Amino acid sequence: MISSAFSGREKTFANDEIIVSKTDLRGVLTYVNDVFIRVSGYPERQLLGAPHNIIRHPAMPRAIFKLLWETVQAEKEIFAYVLNRSKDGAGYWVFAHVTPSYDLNDQLIGYHSNRRVPYPDALPRVKELYSTLLEEEAKYSNRREAAAAGHALLLDLIAQQNLDYEQFVFGLSQHTRLDAATK
Repeated sequence: MISSAFSGREKTFANDEIIVSKTDLRGVLTYVNDVFIRVSGYPERQLLGAPHNIIRHPAMPRAIFKLLWETVQAEKEIFAYVLNRSKDGAGYWVFAHVTPSYDLNDQLIGYHSNRRVPYPDALPRVKELYSTLLEEEAKYSNRREAAAAGHALLLDLIAQQNLDYEQFVFGLSQHTRLDAATK
């Protein structure tokens, strides 16, 4: 089962707050907002120039990050539930929206991520899914093989429901299903 944090504590942030970060093409942080700084517990000087995975929680399946990187490197947006880890070891869940960033010449220069408080009704399903993916990944000692195996399992589970990834991720919460139905 997924633990919220090494410390056994879980942080939250307000529903009206947005955690924002920008990275270069390698995932190195180039911008963080005040909410990111406060929730992560890192000072800005430790974040800027650091890899975004400085906040990676070890209870996050590698498969999700594989999917995320493949999607944004293909210059598409992605939404994902992510468990991050603050400097003090506390975990915090987010619903992330990651998009490619372009310069004035339309050249890809990095990635932009906005994270909101996740829909609480989605988290039990997310945690169950991520536990399943972590079990699959644990069968492999090589990190790339583990990510590939988890990724294949994730895609298979989604295909079994006759959905694409976006339909799947938005279907994890009753709220997002209702929001999508009203569009």
